[in-house]
Parts: sequence; structure tokens; C-alpha cells
Amino acid sequence: MHHYSSIAEHFAPCTRVVDVHEFGNGNINDTYLVSIDTDLPEENQFVLQRINTQVFKQPRLIMQNMRAFTEHVRRRAREEGHCWEMPRVLPASDGEDFHIDPDGGFWRAISYVHGARSFDTIGDLDHAREVGHALGTFQYLINDLPIQKLSDTLEGFHITPRYLRQLDQALSQNGHRSNAELNYCLDFVEHRREFAHVLERAREQGRLSLRPVHGDPKVNNVMIEDSTVRATSLVDMDTVKP
Repeated sequence: MHHYSSIAEHFAPCTRVVDVHEFGNGNINDTYLVSIDTDLPEENQFVLQRINTQVFKQPRLIMQNMRAFTEHVRRRAREEGHCWEMPRVLPASDGEDFHIDPDGGFWRAISYVHGARSFDTIGDLDHAREVGHALGTFQYLINDLPIQKLSDTLEGFHITPRYLRQLDQALSQNGHRSNAELNYCLDFVEHRREFAHVLERAREQGRLSLRPVHGDPKVNNVMIEDSTVRATSLVDMDTVKP
């Protein structure tokens, strides 16, 4: 704990770090929940993350994006009366949005959404409805944010023709061992190959325009409030981008 505690202290310079432990089950970044010694219950915890710079090679752009869209969403939610909680970026002691440790690790801190939790799978129809409502609410609140304010934090993400080309290249170079599961997958792709270019062609033709999106709205990124069982927030926002 000592190493992570010392990192956390950069985001809590005026109080004592009580505990740091692993949090969640994300696949990309290392995430920890930090408890601090404070009399304010709503501020006694925050989320500490080490951004995976092998995946996100320009982490500063992620932080610039987060500043832009979190402030935008909080303002719109407040003006329009939406019961929506947007996690806040917490500044480090030097005023930056991040801290770089001696080994080059890129760290950030985000406010913790109290009284809510996420689930790895859909529990029932009401839960499914709330997940859809959460995504719709987020997209509504961010829909008027100019895309010029957002950087592309993961180039090529969700560009289906690019993935298809990579698959074709891998197969041509390496072939594959035939088995039922793989054959099923390849057959699935082949029967839908013509659909891979639909969205990109529509964009090139001017029928679709770039808009800001969450980018990774899976079930366990939706926070459900314990007291109301209503969706209250979306998290894991590194891929909010055009």
C-alpha cells in the first residue's frame, strides 16, 4: 500500500490517506479506491487511476477531454434539472490534472460516486431500461459540445473497416487452424462483410457527421443509485471523443 498511498497523497495534500485498495475490474487502467481522513462524508473517498500509456499514448489529451466534457455535462445537467452526477477531475497538489511518478507512471484522481454501484450483467428489465436511459441522458447532455473541443484519444477505435482489414491481413499472413468455433466466427464475418463500410461511407458522403460519443457504454460503466435503483452516472470516460 505504501507506494500507492504516496501517489494518492499528491491528490490529497491537506489530509491523511487512510486506505488504498484495488477497485473494479477494468481491463485497461489500474484503478484504486482511496479513503482519506475527512469530516465530509461525500468527499472521504476518491478513485485513483494509472492510465495505461501503452493503449492511450497521449494521456494528457484524455485529461483535456475530461475537463471539457465533464464541465459541459455538469453545466447542462444543472441548467436543465437532470439528476445526473458527473465524476470530477481532482487536481494534484501542483495544480495539474495528473501526477507522473518517478517511473513515468501517469496517474489521475476522479471523484467517487457515492451511494451508487455498477453491475457486470443486466439483472432485469428495469435494470436494462436504466442502462439505456443512462446512455441516452449522457448523449443528450453532450450532444451540443463542439467536437473541436475533443481530441481523438484512440485513433481508429470503432472504425469497422479498419478492423476488417486487420483481420484479413492476419489471416493471409498466418492462416488459421480450422475448428468449429473459429469457422463459425469467420462465416459470421463473411456474411456481413458488406455492412462493415456503411457508417464510414455515409460519413464520407456527408450523410453522417462526427458527434461526441461515450465510446464504451457497457453495462458495468453505468452507475445505479442504491436508494432509487435509477441510473445516476456513466463512468470510464477515456474514449469520450468524436
